[in-house]
Amino acid sequence: MLNETQIEQYFEDGYVIPDYRIPEETILAIQDRHTELLRSYPEFRDYCPAILQYDEGFADFCRNSKILNMVEQLIGPDIALWNSSFFAKPAGNGKATPWHQDGEYWPIRPLATCTVWVAVDDATRENGCLQIIKGSHKEKRLLKHETNPSKELTLNQELLASEFDESQAVDLVLERGQISLHDVFLAHGSDPNTSNKPRRGMTMRFMPMTSVFDHELAREQYKNMHVPDHSERKIFHMRGSDRSGKNKLVFESG
Repeated sequence: MLNETQIEQYFEDGYVIPDYRIPEETILAIQDRHTELLRSYPEFRDYCPAILQYDEGFADFCRNSKILNMVEQLIGPDIALWNSSFFAKPAGNGKATPWHQDGEYWPIRPLATCTVWVAVDDATRENGCLQIIKGSHKEKRLLKHETNPSKELTLNQELLASEFDESQAVDLVLERGQISLHDVFLAHGSDPNTSNKPRRGMTMRFMPMTSVFDHELAREQYKNMHVPDHSERKIFHMRGSDRSGKNKLVFESG
């Protein structure tokens, strides 16, 4: 569980690095499953925006009760997993991720998600760890983005430079097995990996079920913004109940 100070940090800074570490055997299992994914889908060498679409077995890692306990402290007891991504960032030429807010891409209304970022490798300044702007989430609004179609980037929506102060960036250095949690409005990005060490990271996207995942809005975003197509996402029930009454949930069998 997060302590009081850590909860305060999440709401004040937009992120927190808990004391918890994912067991090494679980990290190895994630690593092995990702290797198998790349054998079938080599196009995801740098970034897979929706690994559950190709292998729902990754959802098992997201059912970690200790992680869900922490997420519950931040977004409440009614939780759905709506997506999981994999940022592989291979050694030598791993792609950068532009400065952005996650919510720019996501068809969730009201906009709300707690992202759990899992370090499958050590994430360092040298291999392109996540960078964030503390407190950039506090106004709870989307800043101005523009489309950047560069093939050297994992994502195509980039914050306008006038919308944030990059000199205030903080590095989220993590050791293998550590996690961070961040808010949907937090401005963040990462540099390319030019080091000789990979920087693999898996994300778990948890939304409170007071919000609705809007599949029709997802189709519009895909058509108009050319962002990843979220319209066919399965929404996995994790805890509690659907307070909105409008989410199409996938429940665990048994």
